[in-house]
Amino acid sequence: MQGKITRRTVDALKAPASGEILLWDTEIKGFGIRVRASGVKTYIFQYRMAGGRGSALQKHTIGKHGSLTPEKAREIADELVQDVKHGKNPVEEKAKDRQSMTVAALCDLYLDDGCGTKKPSTILSDRGRIDRHIKPLLGKKKAKDVMRADVQKFLQDVATGKTACDVKTKLHGRAIVEGGKGTATRTVGLLGGIFTFAVERNICSINPVRGVKRYKDHKSERFLSDREVTTLGEMLSKLERSKAISPLCAAAIRLLLLTGCRKSEILSLKWNYIDFDRGYLRLPDSKTGEKAVPLGAPALQILSGMPRISDWVFPALSGDGYMSGLPKVWERVRKKAALQDVRLHDLRHSFASFGAAAGDSLLVIGKLLGHKDSKTTSRYAHLSDDPVKAAANRISNAISAAMKLDVQKDAQVVQMPKRKT
Repeated sequence: MQGKITRRTVDALKAPASGEILLWDTEIKGFGIRVRASGVKTYIFQYRMAGGRGSALQKHTIGKHGSLTPEKAREIADELVQDVKHGKNPVEEKAKDRQSMTVAALCDLYLDDGCGTKKPSTILSDRGRIDRHIKPLLGKKKAKDVMRADVQKFLQDVATGKTACDVKTKLHGRAIVEGGKGTATRTVGLLGGIFTFAVERNICSINPVRGVKRYKDHKSERFLSDREVTTLGEMLSKLERSKAISPLCAAAIRLLLLTGCRKSEILSLKWNYIDFDRGYLRLPDSKTGEKAVPLGAPALQILSGMPRISDWVFPALSGDGYMSGLPKVWERVRKKAALQDVRLHDLRHSFASFGAAAGDSLLVIGKLLGHKDSKTTSRYAHLSDDPVKAAANRISNAISAAMKLDVQKDAQVVQMPKRKT
């Protein structure tokens, strides 16, 4: 596409469903803006050094829209045109600057230009780990000087709580950072991705995270028992009757347990996502992309009985958008039900555990939860031991019957052969 790059044209650019789109400026040759599926808009400059079409086409990233205005990006592009005319290569100049880039600056570059395929929620999580752990411990060090020993020490420091803090965020918010082995492992995983990006951009020659042995990431696996599910159901009804919680909040909690959906998938649900005829939620976006969630009869019954007062199934209790205060409501519910160690996300685990205990295969459970990788579902494998044993009994009994085998009688005549001396 071609057109003059202005504030109006940039704002009008929409993110593609996949890949990227480019708009090239009609006034400054090589000046353009790239829009990725994530919605990130980046100003770029494309050029050839002396030699015309015989020389390699090179691309220089000017900066991210938002950090730069179209006017400022245009000024920089114009300066780059002059540099190329005078024999300066912007890519080489940038590479020289990057040789002295700190880890903090590398992280900022990664967030600006290396997260094009990541979801906003993932980028927010990455930013938190960068700001709370990576920058405080490694931020001032030159990226090219970071060695495996530095990463190993970083892993240990985060695990032992060296970055632990309690800071105020916004007007009434708090960020409590505790560290721990799980946090250390996941943060080093992110650091590995950042250094992979750095190697690809010729900022570093090696990825120092490779070869660093991390702690096992023991993700929390809390499953509700039959008795606990009964207790939870009774408590939800009691709190709803006494108006201690709203019917909408009670319905949301019930649906989390009855569908195995993530909290964001239920709370951001719109009425036009629900296929009542076929019994499905048709989610246009989720953690794993577009997703169809089959609904059982109880879940459909709850949804059918809810009032339609907004496009959202669970509208915000005040203001626009969808409900956001469910975690606070859950705090009250789990305290009353004596389930203090149960998180909202554990309702999803419990949905899967009931399926595994009933003998449903991990493949089926993975389909229900929307897992793309079978390894993600493998955490429920140990829960299906009893159904597997039951299957073994059924199969062996069927074979035994077919063989007309009397196990007790035949066992009496089985003798060990005598050992030769």
